[in-house]
Amino acid sequence: MTKEKNKLPTLENAFTEISDIIDKMEHAPLTLEQSLTQFERGITLIKHAQKILTEAEQKVQILLKQNGQEKLVDYDKNEGADSNDDNAS
Repeated sequence: MTKEKNKLPTLENAFTEISDIIDKMEHAPLTLEQSLTQFERGITLIKHAQKILTEAEQKVQILLKQNGQEKLVDYDKNEGADSNDDNAS
């Protein structure tokens, strides 16, 4: 287990590996032991990805505070389109 923790990938590679694990578990004929090993690796990767994302969010919050903005604002992808529509009117 310690060996696998030392080989934790980047966020993008973790997502790719998680996707591969899901595909393998859904379509490959695995033994129970192989399935459990794949599941354990998937859980490790998911926790690793969550940690990376949490750390990134914390960095963003620090940067926002340094620029005088108090908190993250949810992005509304429709908001940008609406403002363009208003300008066209």
